[in-house]
Amino acid sequence: MTILYLLIPLSLILLGLAVWAFFWAVKHEQFDDLEGPAHRILFDEDENDLSQEERQRRQQAREKKSASRKPPNDSEQP
Repeated sequence: MTILYLLIPLSLILLGLAVWAFFWAVKHEQFDDLEGPAHRILFDEDENDLSQEERQRRQQAREKKSASRKPPNDSEQP
């Protein structure tokens, strides 16, 4: 019975810490985007972290690379 004098205050302290941690996480926007990380893991490169200029450079590099892979086909012309 005397152990309750120790366990009840200890449980209240732990409860207080859990509530504080929850409100800290909400204040620091930890729960704003719950689905983003789950979807982001499916992609090889995370382009959301890149600046707009870097995205454009990568898109141009991809277009240039795909254009250089296409061999000229002279047989289609009459």
